[in-house]
Amino acid sequence: MAAILSNLRQAVIAGLVLAVLMFILYLAVWGGNVDGAFWRFVFRWLHVLSGVMWIGLLWYFNFVQIPTMPAIPDEQKPAIGKHIAPAALWWFRWGAMSTIVTGLIVAMLNGYLFDVLSLGATSGFAIGGHTALGIGMWMGIIMWFNVWFIIWPNQQKALNIDNKYPDIAAADKAAAGRTAMLFSRTNTVLSFPMLFSMVAAQSLFGLS
Repeated sequence: MAAILSNLRQAVIAGLVLAVLMFILYLAVWGGNVDGAFWRFVFRWLHVLSGVMWIGLLWYFNFVQIPTMPAIPDEQKPAIGKHIAPAALWWFRWGAMSTIVTGLIVAMLNGYLFDVLSLGATSGFAIGGHTALGIGMWMGIIMWFNVWFIIWPNQQKALNIDNKYPDIAAADKAAAGRTAMLFSRTNTVLSFPMLFSMVAAQSLFGLS
């Protein structure tokens, strides 16, 4: 067991194997079928996994890394900027992409993609869950845009990731870092009502 847990790749594989065992139980013991409902579940599961990665890292940056950086000795800060932050940003931005893509697929498979994107307008606002989910979806899209087109490009400058900006001035680097921080903090603010809307659509309005 220690050999598995001490290696991230093997630990992830072990987790996926356990998920496959749950799938086998679903088919063999609980009488499940590989039908439309199953695929809606699969993509919702992937959506949740992706969202946990994305929002988890968003909150890591805002609740842990950013507040802690001033207390880290200057000689230790390069390790954060050159190794930890770039790796975290890779999972962060691709977690955001996967969350948006799987979320759109879930809405499409459930037949309410255009209803939620229109905030319920195409259904005459008759289903409150469409409006609630749509609000959360649009907040998620705004957050995804911030990640890919504002936070990531500015972090590349601030941290000189992949040596893309070797000659950037210190003032420009600081400005890029501040911009990335402000939009990351904006995403943190949006994450609370976004998650509220997503959960409310199911729990308060019964949207499947």
